[in-house]
Amino acid sequence: MAIGERIHFIRNLRNMTQKELGKAVGFSENTADVRMAQYETGSRTPKEALVQSLSDVLDVSPLALKVPDIDSYLGLIHTLFAMEDVYGIEAEQHGIKVHIVFDSSEQKTSFALFSMLSEWATKTEMLRNGEISKEEYDQWRYNYPSDEVIRN
Repeated sequence: MAIGERIHFIRNLRNMTQKELGKAVGFSENTADVRMAQYETGSRTPKEALVQSLSDVLDVSPLALKVPDIDSYLGLIHTLFAMEDVYGIEAEQHGIKVHIVFDSSEQKTSFALFSMLSEWATKTEMLRNGEISKEEYDQWRYNYPSDEVIRN
């Protein structure tokens, strides 16, 4: 989810209008809603200082607004939080393992996404059971989706 979409999503969670948010971060009465619309639609990208102001007003971490960097633990966890918002995923702990759960009955999880995740789970199980090699598994992952999946 892009930064504009995150701003829009969290602004709506806070029951704020674009004008209210724009004024709260310092835009004039006349331009507040237009400026916020530009950021939310992605026609403008907020600079770091504005991201900080937005996060202060919306009472969220700046990481909740930014496009996450999955190469850091904080970036990864905020990616998962965004996926919770968009796809309805949940984290569940079972003993010493934590599972990320996609529920096919959850309205936010589409059948297509659930099918792709199920295919991934099947391939992972095949690898665990020795039915395919690590090289075959990697070949499948790095060439996903196959031409056949794309055509369907």
